[in-house]
Amino acid sequence: MTPDIETAERLAQRHCEAWTSRDAAAVAQRYAEPTSFAMNGGDPMTSRAEIADMAAGFMADFPDLVLSCDTVLVADHHMVYAWTFRGHHKDSGNPVAFSGWEEWDLDDDLNVSRSLGWYDQSDYERQVSG
Repeated sequence: MTPDIETAERLAQRHCEAWTSRDAAAVAQRYAEPTSFAMNGGDPMTSRAEIADMAAGFMADFPDLVLSCDTVLVADHHMVYAWTFRGHHKDSGNPVAFSGWEEWDLDDDLNVSRSLGWYDQSDYERQVSG
């Protein structure tokens, strides 16, 4: 199935809901198996288990995290999903808000088969440390 813009927006919204509900397994279920997910040019995660571990780490660090969808673009089986992450870091207590985006390749079941994500790591670290 090739998603239209409304379907792509629903996919992004479900992804945000999984993050905000603090359900790492639900985040991972949005990805195909196998998959490839790399942030900021780093080594890719290649399984749902690795993605769930990454999500659980952020969820532990930000007990009040909220992920919101800023915009979605779609073309064939590819989409760009721009987001904003907000929360308070559990150790520093500092409020953190940063934006980024992911370029998603979707399989025929509309699961993410490949994701390249980007956000400003320096700004994120500055906000966490205050």
